[in-house]
Amino acid sequence: MFVRIARFEGDPSNVDESISRVRSMMDEGSTPPGLEDALRSMMLVDRQSGAGLGLTFFDTQDAMRRGDEALNEMTPPADMTGRRTSVEMYEVAIDREWQ
Repeated sequence: MFVRIARFEGDPSNVDESISRVRSMMDEGSTPPGLEDALRSMMLVDRQSGAGLGLTFFDTQDAMRRGDEALNEMTPPADMTGRRTSVEMYEVAIDREWQ
């Protein structure tokens, strides 16, 4: 499994609005082109600093590369989620759920 991680910096007072806007975009219906192979998406936020992470998981490195291209094309405006500061891609070496 592979994960693309986008880091954002923003205004802490806009965190709830950012969450709401991203959730609305994700709930609009069909999967955006290039993200058909995405397995899972997560948004992590730090309410104190306004920082956030967008994690998108893929089965293969090729699917992650296609997803990266698609996500780079649809990067939201800075007033929506903050400013994207970096994008990193990793192979998931361990994935364990504790029960």
